[in-house]
Amino acid sequence: MAYQRYELTAGNLKNLHLKAIDLPDPGPGEVQIAVKSVGLNFADIFAIWGLYSATPKGNFTPGLEYAGTIVKTGEGETDFKVGDRVMGISRFGAYTEGLNQDARYIFKIPGNWSFDEGAAYLVQTITAYYALKNLGDLQKGQTVLVHSAAGGVGIQAVKICKHYGAYTIGTVGSPAKVDFAKAEGYDEVIVRDENFETKLKNALGERALHLVLDSIGGEFFKIPFKIMTPMGRIVVYGSARYASVGNKPNFLKLMYQYWKSPKIDPQKLVEWNKAIMGFNLIWLYERIDLMNEGLKELEEMDLKPPHVGHVFPFEEAHEAIRLFQSGKTKGKVVLQTKM
Repeated sequence: MAYQRYELTAGNLKNLHLKAIDLPDPGPGEVQIAVKSVGLNFADIFAIWGLYSATPKGNFTPGLEYAGTIVKTGEGETDFKVGDRVMGISRFGAYTEGLNQDARYIFKIPGNWSFDEGAAYLVQTITAYYALKNLGDLQKGQTVLVHSAAGGVGIQAVKICKHYGAYTIGTVGSPAKVDFAKAEGYDEVIVRDENFETKLKNALGERALHLVLDSIGGEFFKIPFKIMTPMGRIVVYGSARYASVGNKPNFLKLMYQYWKSPKIDPQKLVEWNKAIMGFNLIWLYERIDLMNEGLKELEEMDLKPPHVGHVFPFEEAHEAIRLFQSGKTKGKVVLQTKM
């Protein structure tokens, strides 16, 4: 079947172009999916720029998640049938109108969810869950600080925190996002600025800070880490401070941000009784059994659908990416195909 997909050689957004493809029939254990919606992630930007260590060599198709309809099934595949509405996670390759996918990495979309919501669910929710529970050991009554509270991971994280009875403080990059993040369920929301430390201490009051989800870094890593209670944990899953608007990386900014990165002496962790952990979703993708365990527990939580804040036609991927780079988005950014 004929489809279009985006391809590029990493290094410059200008390299991203549409290419017509003919997909073969799906192989054993695979399904073929006509993609309806594609979810954007920060990892896409860094992969396009060639700054993500897991980026494929040579020409590749970006994208980690999508939703669509099954149009063909491969030999031996019995869990899915033609016509099923599914959402999937991929090790790149999601910026496409169609793909063949190992059926272990697709999941049925809940009946009342849209394709856009399906494409907004997997990467953000798995990231939030694994960071909070597997690494953060989230417990009832703890206080959790979540950076980028109005973003995809931040919105899913507060739902999970509330399921476990945690107190939540979210951070946002501008005052325009405060009310939105509060409406999503955060107990407190503060703007990241030069007064961040004072604001965080005021938001905590007499509470101890037990867990931090960090997707920003720099000063906004150092300040919560300093304030965090003994035996607290900070989980790093992103580096948004390195992002900028443009077709290629701003290397002067990258070097400056790297120079400003926190320097932690591991021996001091013994003295402070604090933990720093990090992970990326590609690592979890390659451990499908562990990922599926988390998804099963998430299904039992019956979380409300993710928030889709911005929708672009598939042909306008460049415009969607530039908006995403700007930091002005709320919730998920999605591309819609005509399939």
